[in-house]
Amino acid sequence: MSDDHTHVQEFFTARAADWDSRFPDDGPAYAAAVADLGLRPGDRVLDAGCGTGRALTPLRAAVGPTGVVVGADLTPAMLRAAVQAGRDRDGLLALADVSALPVRSSSLDAVFAAGLIAHLPRPADNLRELARVVRPGGALALFHPIGRAALAARQGRQITPDDLRAEPNLRAMLAGSGWRMTSYVDRDDRFLALAVKEA
Repeated sequence: MSDDHTHVQEFFTARAADWDSRFPDDGPAYAAAVADLGLRPGDRVLDAGCGTGRALTPLRAAVGPTGVVVGADLTPAMLRAAVQAGRDRDGLLALADVSALPVRSSSLDAVFAAGLIAHLPRPADNLRELARVVRPGGALALFHPIGRAALAARQGRQITPDDLRAEPNLRAMLAGSGWRMTSYVDRDDRFLALAVKEA
């Protein structure tokens, strides 16, 4: 495992047990972001970097009983917290790295990724891997329950022009990774970038 991966694992392992209790009011924001992904009954969707699985329940509701929901995360402690919360009933949990997903190419309809982009060691390559597993015309949602400015304030830092999640930077990175950004929202109460996989 690379040093980047070890750092991410250590960060989330230390926070897994109380993650949900630290952010108890995020449920509606997750549900709204999933709704904007435009899933249909029977769709196959990946929650990339699923953490404690807070998106799995709205994803399952969106794709229904005939759909497939997979939650992948690099940190075993996060997946254990998802099981303890009962969210494994809504999707299959997999210990997996988004840089090399154990998923067939073009086999999914969509990817949902909450808070993932800031933790990717090689964002362009990792977004390309997410594109690999989605069919042409499939969708990607990059979500965070608070916007960039609010998150920076919470973390005691400033937003800089080279921030990966700034619209021009993210749009260019997505375009270079097989995606076309279709919408971008960055408000204090929501960050959501939606993209479609190019044919």
